[in-house]
Amino acid sequence: MLRRVTQPLLRTAVVVGNPKPASRTLAAASHVARELVAEPDLVVDLATLGARLLDWSDEGVADLVAQVGEADLVVVASPTYKAAYTGLLKLFLDRFAGGTGLRGVAVPLMLGGSPAHSLAPELTLRPVLAELGATIPGRGLYVIDRDHDDPAAYADWLAATKPVVEALLRR
Repeated sequence: MLRRVTQPLLRTAVVVGNPKPASRTLAAASHVARELVAEPDLVVDLATLGARLLDWSDEGVADLVAQVGEADLVVVASPTYKAAYTGLLKLFLDRFAGGTGLRGVAVPLMLGGSPAHSLAPELTLRPVLAELGATIPGRGLYVIDRDHDDPAAYADWLAATKPVVEALLRR
């Protein structure tokens, strides 16, 4: 008798810390999620939450934190502000428990105006995601914001990182 083994459905989330809703950062993060796995199941555009992020009793935000924490893959994206990710993203990430808050694979993605801050995803966002328990599949991704809609801006990173993400998600 043959038994059919099915893979559990992958849950993919995108979290965007740009203070402007529906930003280029959101477009870039959604593109990365689609290229790595598929259309994201959950998109958290933090700009739309406003002051709710400051209310630790807000059940809607707590639910988003739980859903992101359980995602198999989460793309965490921010514009580069003063060589770091935004305070808006920090407010959201502060809600996750250290070491266990993120259980899946996380991709740090940052957009910036020039190559001057291209190490920002590695130096600022990657360590936080790792501290929260995420597995980081490769180097963080930095994209010049004027190139956010150019597939060539992602090609080398995707070629190096997608096989690692696929292997980690098959475990």
